[in-house]
Amino acid sequence: MTKFAAGSRVRAQVADPDGHTRLPRYARGHTGEVVEVRAAWQLPDEAVRGVFRAEPVYAVRFNAAELWGSGSHSVILDLWESYLEEAP
Repeated sequence: MTKFAAGSRVRAQVADPDGHTRLPRYARGHTGEVVEVRAAWQLPDEAVRGVFRAEPVYAVRFNAAELWGSGSHSVILDLWESYLEEAP
């Protein structure tokens, strides 16, 4: 079961963890929209430490202006569920 559905507004977490993460720094703290629920894949942050746990991955669309303050295009990132929280 997944936490978010297509159309959900989500916010990328602000955390700055030690070690490996696939959450781009430029997306942290920004709000986007889930455009697709993808398959469950191993979380690479834990796999590098020998812990193999799969979790849902979401295609999340961010407006360029939300990320960088300008731009009329959007950016879609594949993000693991633990990187996201419900947007206020």
